[in-house]
Amino acid sequence: MFSTEFLLSSLIIVMLPGTGVIYTVSTGLFTGRRASVAAAIGCTFGCVPHLLVSILGLSALLHLSAEAFQILKYLGAAYLLYLAWGMWRENGRLTIDEKRCQQGMQAVAIKGFLINILNPKLSMFFLAFMPQFVPLGSPTPVLHLTLLSVIFMLITLVVFLLYALFAGTVRDYVVGSPHILNRLQRGFAVAFAALGAKLAMAER
Repeated sequence: MFSTEFLLSSLIIVMLPGTGVIYTVSTGLFTGRRASVAAAIGCTFGCVPHLLVSILGLSALLHLSAEAFQILKYLGAAYLLYLAWGMWRENGRLTIDEKRCQQGMQAVAIKGFLINILNPKLSMFFLAFMPQFVPLGSPTPVLHLTLLSVIFMLITLVVFLLYALFAGTVRDYVVGSPHILNRLQRGFAVAFAALGAKLAMAER
């Protein structure tokens, strides 16, 4: 049912450092392991709507509608730039506020969800990627795509959780050095801004 090619391709794609990975790792470094896990879960579920519209073929309509694509694209770019500005402005103050961390897990997950759901390129990617692994002449192509999507989501969740645990482990070393913390925050802010600019200039 699931080829080795699909599993390896999915693993490589998920491991590439995109917005979800950067958000998960930065959250782990500055806010803690629990927040990073929440970020990983949010980013993962942010892919679900894209997978669903791809399965239903709605992403083809998005591809044909220049206006819909442009609106979603600019919303996503603006959100990434907003995150970049917020991180840059903090300037080393994202240190330990455990009480706020405990209360903000839902907000962290929602941010991760929005990062992915506002990226229309994900629908285009899934529409192009998933059908390659559906056998020709399959009597139940929709069911096959659904199962492939479930496996892809599980791979995504596991990889993102590993990134989260890694970031949470490294965090103790980062928090002990305000200079390193500040440099990392600025670096992640620039990364978010660059990804936002890249998304704003993306073509369908």
